[in-house]
Amino acid sequence: MGAGHTHDHSHGHGHSHAPVSFGRAFAIGIVLNTAFVVVEAGFGLWSGSMALVADAGHNLSDVLSLLIAWAAAYMTTKPASARFTYGYKSSTILAALANAALLLVALGAILLETIGRLVDPQPVPGWAMIGVASVGILINGGTALLFVSGRKHDLNIRGAFLHMAADALISLGVVLAGVAILLTGQWWIDPVTSLVIVVIIAWGTWGLLKDSVRMGLLAVPEAIDEAAVRAYLAGLPGVTAVHDLHIWPMSTTQTALTAHLVMPAGHPGDGFLHDLTHELDHRFHIAHATVQVEMGEEDCIDCG
Repeated sequence: MGAGHTHDHSHGHGHSHAPVSFGRAFAIGIVLNTAFVVVEAGFGLWSGSMALVADAGHNLSDVLSLLIAWAAAYMTTKPASARFTYGYKSSTILAALANAALLLVALGAILLETIGRLVDPQPVPGWAMIGVASVGILINGGTALLFVSGRKHDLNIRGAFLHMAADALISLGVVLAGVAILLTGQWWIDPVTSLVIVVIIAWGTWGLLKDSVRMGLLAVPEAIDEAAVRAYLAGLPGVTAVHDLHIWPMSTTQTALTAHLVMPAGHPGDGFLHDLTHELDHRFHIAHATVQVEMGEEDCIDCG
């Protein structure tokens, strides 16, 4: 806005309810999976099955991922401060990035083990694989179900869900491989099954990583149509132009918006701002909106 001009600046703020807490789900998942890691690693060392030992290591990475996601979910409940004026909501975005990275590391470890077994198949204890992996299906699948309701609305919860669902798939693959090995005696079935599972998990991990990076770069969330928001604002009574429109994720569940509205007739009143922020939340799920009203185009600099 150019110096020497008259300005009429007003701000409206809208806030939505806090996201549903998954604290109990995280606690249950961490306790069950930690216990399973100990049992699976013990059976793997006792039976000489490196497949079970490797899977136990992968499960351990999932326990770490649950701890990261839980810590981030807790941080979102902390109040804002003088330095962190938005609070700690964006920690959920960092957690989603960390979980995507952990998944990639786990996939890399599984892939290396799989390639080694393809080159040099090793005898594996079929019944031990089936028994322990069946328990893994129940624990990992049950833990994944604890997060299923939040996976579409919170990228952090989606990361936890993917970790657990991936482990359940791996355990299922181990069971099927164990059955096939018992029936055929072909040891190469184990690494081939692992390779198929790696591809499936990698596909889901890529989506999580892509969305996490976009959020980290403050891109407009995919669920929000920037053009539709701009058209809505431009169509409001008395608005002749919209500029400096910015939409970005504050966390994996909350979105913020700032915009300048050119209204030559002057400020329309607090009721207008209240209704506007309510509609932005209702129509576009934008939880925190700040709107500035200006008298004319000449009041802005670099309008866009």
